[in-house]
Amino acid sequence: MIDWDRFARQPLHTEPYLWAVADRLYAPGDAGALAATFPGDHFKHLADYAGEKDFEYESRELIGMGATSVSRPAALSGAWRALAEDLLSERYRDAMATLIGIDLSDAPLEVNVFHYPPGGSLGPHPDLSDKIVTHVLYFNESWNDAEGGCLTILGSADANDVVHTISPIVGNSAILVRSDNSWHAVSPVARDCRSSRRSLTATFYRPGSISTMWPPSDHPQLHNYPPSRWERWWKKLRG
Repeated sequence: MIDWDRFARQPLHTEPYLWAVADRLYAPGDAGALAATFPGDHFKHLADYAGEKDFEYESRELIGMGATSVSRPAALSGAWRALAEDLLSERYRDAMATLIGIDLSDAPLEVNVFHYPPGGSLGPHPDLSDKIVTHVLYFNESWNDAEGGCLTILGSADANDVVHTISPIVGNSAILVRSDNSWHAVSPVARDCRSSRRSLTATFYRPGSISTMWPPSDHPQLHNYPPSRWERWWKKLRG
């Protein structure tokens, strides 16, 4: 599914931290299939507007922390099962390690997919210190950047200190090597946007890390996306 040669050719930027952009990761037909069959099952809603960073989005586990198999494969399309197997492969681990120059042989991998609904966002932050590198992949078939939902590479904690912007179009992706100054954010999705912003994060962690997205003590009620409150919102919007 992933164009390995194209992935390997991407330059690694060193300012304001280590990051890269890898685009056109799939053949056109594969890109269309991934966008058209983006997962809509077994999501949980997460939101916090009172912590160190504001956020609101929906998350579904694709590969659990350190797992060797795909989560709930029967609910996924063939294209998504193929992409998940690519992410589980040693080829992916080796390609990422070569790109960033860090040994990932013992690093547990966790992969989650996300819907950012209208109004969804992720405030400026560097990733937690137990993360080594995160690969963010996007799956919207089309997108208007004026409606938010873009990943911003930041030079500081200031959301306006934008170094680079990545649109969430299928085939686009960003690699973020964690550091104390690896500031980034997702600009708020417009409340009248007619689509969710769709993404995936594949994160390699330091050995011994525990998932913060799916901690052992967490037993959420999962739902299909969009949950009923968003369905009601859509009906009201459309009259």
